[in-house]
Amino acid sequence: MSKVRDVATPSSKPESLGGLSKSEIFDLLRNQRRRFVLHYLKHYDGDGPVELGELATQVAAWENDVGVESVTSAQRKRVYTTLQQSHLPKLDEAGIVEFDAGRGKIRATEVVEDLTIYLEIVPSHEFAWHEFYLGLGAVGCALMAAVWAGIYPFTMVPGIVWGGVLSVALFAAAATQVYVQRDMGIGESAEPSELEFGP
Repeated sequence: MSKVRDVATPSSKPESLGGLSKSEIFDLLRNQRRRFVLHYLKHYDGDGPVELGELATQVAAWENDVGVESVTSAQRKRVYTTLQQSHLPKLDEAGIVEFDAGRGKIRATEVVEDLTIYLEIVPSHEFAWHEFYLGLGAVGCALMAAVWAGIYPFTMVPGIVWGGVLSVALFAAAATQVYVQRDMGIGESAEPSELEFGP
């Protein structure tokens, strides 16, 4: 009698996070108001649960591009109502936040940290880093081919020096990209990155 083992292949295993499929995650995150909620909770939730009123005021301020002190009662009420009746229950049901509707308190769960990869903001006018790296690689290959073929003036400098120059250029480009994109994630800065870049 032979034994058969059930081996799951990577393609047969659904990609999920906290029991949510990728499709469910993207469905939850496609709404800007929910992204603002997650940003606020991730950035400010260190001292305990957040009050619904405080959260609604901040989200209304971001949506209307005003300071929290300039939010009108109508703006706040509109956000408060939709957060209480729709967005927070949906995020709570998904296990992303803990929402105590009776007390009006919200807390992020550990799942929020794992959502970072889905939440990074890439603005529409972002520098095309992938094209830059492709160009740098093409220049490097052409340069090394010219040195290998003995084409003047590239042979005036040894190939090892050209390799060093290309390595430094690659390192400088990567360091610049890391610096420029350091605040692109949800909760990484005081305000959501998408406010800075707009739609």
